[in-house]
Amino acid sequence: MVLRPVPPRRRARARVRRALTASLAVGGLLLTVSLTTGAAPPRTGMAAGAPAPVTRVGAAPGTATPLAGFATQSSARVTDTPADISTPGYPASGWHSVGPRSTVLAGLLAAGTYPDPFHSTNLEKIPAADFAVPWWYRGDFTVADPSRRTYLDVSGVVSAADVYVNGVRVATKEQIAGAYTRHELDVTDLVGAGTNTVAFRVQPNDPRKNLTMGWIDWLQPPPDENMGIVRDVLVRRGGPVALRDAHVTTRLDTGSLASAELTVKARVRNDSASPVTATVSGTAGPAAISRTVSLAAHESRALTFTPADFPGLRLERPEVWWPAGMGDQPLYDFDLTATVSGTPSDTAHHSFGIRDVKAPLNADGARRYLINGRPLLIKAGGWSPDVFLRWDARSVEDRLKYTLDLGLNTVRLEGHIEPDEFFDLTDRYGILTLPGWECCDKWEGQVNGEETGEKWTAADYPVAKDSMAAEAARLRDHPSVISFLIGSDFAPDATIEKNYLDALEAADWPNPVIPAASAKSSPKLGTSGMKMTGPYDWVPPDYWYAKREGGATGFNSETGAGPDIPTLDTLRRMISPGELETLWRDPSAKQYHRSPSDTFGDLQLFGNALIGRYGPPSGLTDYVRKARLARYEAVRAQFEAYARNFSDTSRPATGVVHWMLNSGWTSLHWQLFDRYLDQGGAYYGAKKANEPLHIQYSYDTRSVVVVNGRHTPATGLTARVGLYTPDGTRKFERSATGLRVPGDGGKATALTVPADVGGVSGAYLVKLQLTDRTGKEVSRNVYWLSTEKDVLDWDSTEWYYTPTTSYADLTGLDDMAKAPVSATASTSRGPDSTATTTVTLRNTGSGRTPALLVDAHLVNGSDRPVLPVHWSDNEVSLWPGESMTLTATYRTADLGGSTPSVRISGWNTATRTVPAAAKSR
Repeated sequence: MVLRPVPPRRRARARVRRALTASLAVGGLLLTVSLTTGAAPPRTGMAAGAPAPVTRVGAAPGTATPLAGFATQSSARVTDTPADISTPGYPASGWHSVGPRSTVLAGLLAAGTYPDPFHSTNLEKIPAADFAVPWWYRGDFTVADPSRRTYLDVSGVVSAADVYVNGVRVATKEQIAGAYTRHELDVTDLVGAGTNTVAFRVQPNDPRKNLTMGWIDWLQPPPDENMGIVRDVLVRRGGPVALRDAHVTTRLDTGSLASAELTVKARVRNDSASPVTATVSGTAGPAAISRTVSLAAHESRALTFTPADFPGLRLERPEVWWPAGMGDQPLYDFDLTATVSGTPSDTAHHSFGIRDVKAPLNADGARRYLINGRPLLIKAGGWSPDVFLRWDARSVEDRLKYTLDLGLNTVRLEGHIEPDEFFDLTDRYGILTLPGWECCDKWEGQVNGEETGEKWTAADYPVAKDSMAAEAARLRDHPSVISFLIGSDFAPDATIEKNYLDALEAADWPNPVIPAASAKSSPKLGTSGMKMTGPYDWVPPDYWYAKREGGATGFNSETGAGPDIPTLDTLRRMISPGELETLWRDPSAKQYHRSPSDTFGDLQLFGNALIGRYGPPSGLTDYVRKARLARYEAVRAQFEAYARNFSDTSRPATGVVHWMLNSGWTSLHWQLFDRYLDQGGAYYGAKKANEPLHIQYSYDTRSVVVVNGRHTPATGLTARVGLYTPDGTRKFERSATGLRVPGDGGKATALTVPADVGGVSGAYLVKLQLTDRTGKEVSRNVYWLSTEKDVLDWDSTEWYYTPTTSYADLTGLDDMAKAPVSATASTSRGPDSTATTTVTLRNTGSGRTPALLVDAHLVNGSDRPVLPVHWSDNEVSLWPGESMTLTATYRTADLGGSTPSVRISGWNTATRTVPAAAKSR
């Protein structure tokens, strides 16, 4: 949206009545709006109070300064007029000071208004009625030189807002609507030297009624429904000519990767009342470009720079951007400047990467991704931001580092599309992203039948199209973004699809567009090539190997074996003692920290399986102990099945999104790591399965398979398998030598375990080892299995799970003798204020019993986990005489000044803590 007062003139500081006519550009349409200011009525009892943070705005052309923050207050507590509230000097007495991106509730939490919303049921005790009325956001900024043009760049408003500048309404809530739309307001005529004020009257949010964002069944939604301003409000400065929509499109020769062509596009706009001649020049990577253009008053023109006109845009031996694990992540700089009579008027700058993404349908109709011409199994997790949409760059970076540590290459964002910095980080770390619109609310209300979400009105269509245009323009130059899903559970109809595709085409969207995350079709794009067949609740490990339902075939856009029970440390931090007692005693009880959905409101399916397979828990510690094994085997099997089937010639697996990666709240639901970044069975099951070179057992065929996720083939390998009773007696052993495994996700079957092994009944262990030609162990994997299999009732499959009619018998694991494990640990200082603790574990038992799933937890002087932490390996199994050395890397500051220790525990290993003092020099 662009507001341009006509004719431009300096706003007088005296408050006099006048009318302004403004041009508004919304989604390419021009509108006319009358803006009126008037003398201020008397204030009603607002005493002098804490002012909004003041932002100093520079005059340099191209400057884009985010407002430093706002003062907020409920409209129910403010009786002054909008003109008063948005006038410099207004005494915001009793208002709350919040940061530049803040929901209403996030600001109140920062002020300590409510107790910890992550603990117990504190969140539901916050009165939702407080957020059923509009809230004011008020910010001040100073301008020293008002001769420059001034614009407000507004996005991230949840759900809508009237906008006022220095007493003048410059946009209405009908125009500033939708969390993802972006609006530019030319406020040059209203801004004067000194202090200026912008105020937003933000409307309540209801994701069922507004094109914003909601929490579906992920977690308990915040009572304010995230109303507020969650992206930066920018104050832009410039001269008579504005430079907008500057971007680079790339074309890579995927056959050789030896050349690439760049095309630069930009729009120049004369915002003055006189003709001007402007020169637009700059660089795109190593190439210099320049062009002069004459513009009539208020004329806008598109410019294109191609290799035909500028040969430097044709690159030889370009630095190609790759996902992590496939290569490096080089980025090029793009700089553009518009000058008028030799004086800079506006600038544009960002980075871009050179890479190619294709996502054709394979012979089975499944979506299959190729990056720079190479096939890639998408191994992803569903991303969740903080439940209060608080942006914390370090916290997000920590979660993305965990993503890489898990061996994943992609995150899926179903709605909740994060700010620019998120994609800067995914570009830098080589993590692919799959953004798209969300299900189960207004976004799909028009096409989802009787499900949640209101039908669209005429006003919703332009908001949706503008949202698509804004996100396309924002994300298109990020090499980590490889698609946009314009539907989730449902695909758009013809009208909505056309609006989305028109917006994407106008933005030069370079990536595949997917009509839905489910097996739906849209009129023009056709079939999605994805499936959304679940499961979302507990299923046994062998479920994943069947090429049906959610099993390892095709592209499963969201799937997982249901609940996740965090570590005992996290559980004690997040729920009360009484709730902990209910957790392990009563699987059928409602669990507030699972999901608001009736379907997922309890832990019944998971609890029944835990009892049926491992035996009834004897207490909370035993419950968590058994849940750790259950989550490890479930998540490992999911990723291993998809990796094994990726290279199949018939109905291969092409992608899997674990639902979910993380949670924005303290949760018992769908996560590989918890809110506090602690790691349990789910985390290490995924980390094990996604090793670059990995040996694994097939639940369906009993084959031992080696999967190679690296580009180059692996040769000279030896695979060994041993079967053991729980007391450690070996009943079977076999090896295969001279193995060669193709790269890029290829596999080799080393050997097959017999269906029946003498002396094995009930629970037993399988140890797999992979060594290289020098005898060095490069992969180890230990399974706990049963001669009594889990039996699935496929014919009774529901949308969220397949029933299990009888369970594998793993109760024999409880009979394992205690295995003594010694541990020594020391710590050394690393770069960038980090430290590394090295711990050596050894099974010192004199008998045969292995130590199963030994866990090392780095703790501080108060025995609390030091988080985040990156372990080289963890939850390892050791036979008598075996040892393993692990390393943990972390920020020194997270120790809180204490000396680190390592807490050792395991399935059949007593818990003990050993010091990890710094090494002496």
